[in-house]
Amino acid sequence: MSQGANAPLTAVRVRIEVTARQRLDVSGLLITKAGKVRSDADLVFYNAPRGPGVTHNPSGGSLPDAITVDTWAVPSDVATVVITASLDEQGATFAGIEPTATILDADTGRVLATFAPPRLGRETALVLVEVYRRGAEWKIRAVGQGYANGLAGIASDFGVSITDAVPVTPPGAPAPAVPDYAPPASSPAHVPPMPDYTPAAPRVTLDKGRVSLVKGGSVSLVKGGHALLSSVRMALGWQPARRGRNIDLDASCIAFDARRERLETVWFMKLNVFNGAIQHTGDNLTGGGSGDDEAIDVHLDGLPPEVVGLAFVVNSFSGQRFTDVRDAYCRLLDVTTGEELVRFDLTNAEPHTGVVMCKLVRQLSGEWVMTALGEYVDAKTARGMVKPAAALL
Repeated sequence: MSQGANAPLTAVRVRIEVTARQRLDVSGLLITKAGKVRSDADLVFYNAPRGPGVTHNPSGGSLPDAITVDTWAVPSDVATVVITASLDEQGATFAGIEPTATILDADTGRVLATFAPPRLGRETALVLVEVYRRGAEWKIRAVGQGYANGLAGIASDFGVSITDAVPVTPPGAPAPAVPDYAPPASSPAHVPPMPDYTPAAPRVTLDKGRVSLVKGGSVSLVKGGHALLSSVRMALGWQPARRGRNIDLDASCIAFDARRERLETVWFMKLNVFNGAIQHTGDNLTGGGSGDDEAIDVHLDGLPPEVVGLAFVVNSFSGQRFTDVRDAYCRLLDVTTGEELVRFDLTNAEPHTGVVMCKLVRQLSGEWVMTALGEYVDAKTARGMVKPAAALL
């Protein structure tokens, strides 16, 4: 690649390796559309080697420092992953050093692209490449922008608080080891599941009882240190905004693999899939009554290993907008006990005919993470929700 060039990514998981004549420290920053990190935890480097969808892989043996990006696991509010390189030796510059970034398919080792920036001088750090979203796709861009004030200068430009976020490893101290990615034995070799990650915010579990989510909030379905691998029910409800007017909303569940490809859809035209592992309890045509209007049961431990993400969506089959609906919500229950585990109340309606309420995503540990979305689109049936839902996973 030449400086400024971009290309589509042809792999879900990519590894960016950086080589040079001297030892380099490679880092990754998770950047929003506003061009800044969400918090200091969005800097992934040797002292903080894991972020959501981004992992630092330290050099070892014949392998150079690298950053692995699992595009599936990058949060929806992150637009770009910036890959940087800085010199390990104090006082050294990039003059006479020719760093090269090699972008590989992290699962096959296939080289996708390479980039060597133009000749450098007094720079001590540089932004090498960017992995970024373009609509529902991911692309790679060759940047090659140098900085004279090291990684601290780059991090500061992107909104990281340097004092707290970039501690210095004492000379000679080993960098923290991060194991290379390895899919669990139960997963097919050709399907790369989402890796685990350490969220920027404190991890929320079910240990303290029911969790109420706000839009964008997440909860790990873990209780007492163990993943909740049992049957859960996603129940959805709503009320007409004006009395005497029926609203025909339909709840559906779309199952995706690790490449965001749809595997199956459970909706009123197909009430169960995967031998009953996901089952719709039936269609409500009016939204009447004070309880749940529609529900979908999911037997988590009965899902095939290729199922990595579930999106729960609601559509107005009759064409009315969600501004004609009030008190829409979804709640997750333990089917065995009936206990409500998680609740998300959709407080602000928008004039559209579809909404992606929430998603469940499987982690490498086997646990599932639920995230409240509340994203509106125009689609009257589940068929029209596949692409919007995939883009939010």
